[in-house]
Amino acid sequence: MEFVQLLVVGLVTGCVYALSATGLVVTYTTSGIFNFAHGAIGMLGAFTYWQLTVGWGWPAALALPAVLLVLAPLFGAGVERVLIRPLHGASVDVTLVITLGLLLFLLGAANYIWDPATSRVLPELFTSGGTSIAGVNLSSQQILIVVVAVAVALALRTLFSRTRIGIAMRGVVDDPDLCAMSGASPARIQQLSWAIGASLASVAGILIAPKVGLSSIQLTLLVINGYAAALFGRLKSLPRTAVGGILLGIVVEMYPVYIAPHVPGFSTTATELTKAVPMIFLGVLLLFLPSARLRTSTAAGRIAPTVPGLRQSLVGGVGLVVVAVVLTESLSSDNLGIATSVVVLAIALLSLVLLTGYSGQTSLCVLTFVGLGAWAMGHSGHSVLGLLWGALLAGAAGALVALATARLRGLYLALATFAFAKGMDEAFFYFHLGAGQQLEIARFRLPGIDTSSASTFFLLCTLVLAVASVGVLAVRRGRWGRQLTALNDSPAACATLGVNTTVTKVAVFTVAAAMAGFAGGLYGSSRGIVTNNDFAVLGSLALLLAVRVGGINTITGAVFGSLTITMFPEIQKHVHGLPDKLQLAYLLTGLAAVSVGRDPDGLGGQFSRLGHHLRGLRTPPSSSPTGIPELEEARLVHS
Repeated sequence: MEFVQLLVVGLVTGCVYALSATGLVVTYTTSGIFNFAHGAIGMLGAFTYWQLTVGWGWPAALALPAVLLVLAPLFGAGVERVLIRPLHGASVDVTLVITLGLLLFLLGAANYIWDPATSRVLPELFTSGGTSIAGVNLSSQQILIVVVAVAVALALRTLFSRTRIGIAMRGVVDDPDLCAMSGASPARIQQLSWAIGASLASVAGILIAPKVGLSSIQLTLLVINGYAAALFGRLKSLPRTAVGGILLGIVVEMYPVYIAPHVPGFSTTATELTKAVPMIFLGVLLLFLPSARLRTSTAAGRIAPTVPGLRQSLVGGVGLVVVAVVLTESLSSDNLGIATSVVVLAIALLSLVLLTGYSGQTSLCVLTFVGLGAWAMGHSGHSVLGLLWGALLAGAAGALVALATARLRGLYLALATFAFAKGMDEAFFYFHLGAGQQLEIARFRLPGIDTSSASTFFLLCTLVLAVASVGVLAVRRGRWGRQLTALNDSPAACATLGVNTTVTKVAVFTVAAAMAGFAGGLYGSSRGIVTNNDFAVLGSLALLLAVRVGGINTITGAVFGSLTITMFPEIQKHVHGLPDKLQLAYLLTGLAAVSVGRDPDGLGGQFSRLGHHLRGLRTPPSSSPTGIPELEEARLVHS
């Protein structure tokens, strides 16, 4: 009987996942863009429905069609017209920046409109009635979820097989030019698909909100669980997507009763990992996706920012330390603590410059590695060896991630690292640092150096940042840096030149993760106390977007990203008139990423190109034959 009960409840849960994933697949198949903001759109739909019904007293019979048939479709169509349509032909990494920026912007906007400190409850659409199936009592809301899922599946099947517009939506995927020749408008068809996707996301949000509560972050992440169902359908098959959603729901409900207790030696811990099951499901799917079906991104045709030479790098590093010395004489102890956070976070973001900027490996889990370094530092007492232990632990985790995702790239690598970060949130940080827990981290001691002094510790961290910056630039100028650039431009061409792409990817992931882990030890030492919220996956998204805006392949981008993310809370705290509920880190970072995400090199790249142009005005043009620099670059990579 218990098995049947879990099976039925899992079916209901799976229908919600299927609804969410179906909308995601509809938008992806027509535009080729994976909408990372899909969960945030579902969250926004649920909050809007609450506002109409509970906040303004509208009847559900009027509010529901207003949200699902008017507001959500208009929002989806607007997103396609303003953000998605200009991305036609753009690389995957650019589209990721846009949709991730939209995700954070919608979270920030929702928290501003609906104060997260206020508790809200969305009532079920039907509170009375119900029925019993195979001895399992189902509420009217649960029955409604199944009915809606079946109705949506049948409606979409009819749309795509029996209607002219549905056939055109299928045709625009295969050949948009031929579809246009037949009289259809590919742009309008894609806009319609985004409108449908926004409605389906809102349906999922409204149906699941009465059970989990109206929390912007929780609702967004729960709708995001549908990613796994979408991957089960290979991001193109609606029937397979529905099956994947139902399987995921059943696995989630069965796991704590029939799977976790049978894990030898870890039955209690395994049972507590139920929330991580959707991300584990997603990770397993990514590992077994057929290689031929994976879309990849490309950076071809871009002109990378100029890399400073050794002399310029050393001068810049010395200048950074000199500025830090001056600041120690003018900043208060509290402000030195803020400046230390900026410096430490910049060290962590240098790992993204190396990993994502140079080699093109998209990572959405930088704070996970930072958290591992902080955790290791917290268990080492006052020993400076905690920094090395944290670097080794994070580096080992990075190597495992790289080995598991060796053949993934672009969107699929981003999804894999997102699944890893979300899984670590639920499976590691929550149990070691969450639910009211915190980790006290003692500041390490160095012989002859008073690290307890705020000014001394700030100078020490600045010195580490200067050395790390010089080292990262030296890597870019060297043979390994040229290999990383080749891996970014074209993995196939890189392999043709004799470079082992798997070894290169594992190496860069390991080094980057170790850098982030080392920064995590410094972060924990500077803060003194850390919690699980310090290393949440959404924080990793904000950091990636901030460094993208600053310039993902420049040292300037790392410093810019660290400065903006660290200073947003301070600005909000000290500027009169800004409400506490206004989350500038999400709102402004998302907005900036959406507005400048079409330039992958960010502000740092623009400054570099400006400097290159000004130097070109003073330097006579080279008489070298066209194409020689490219041939030389290929020769250097091979050597």
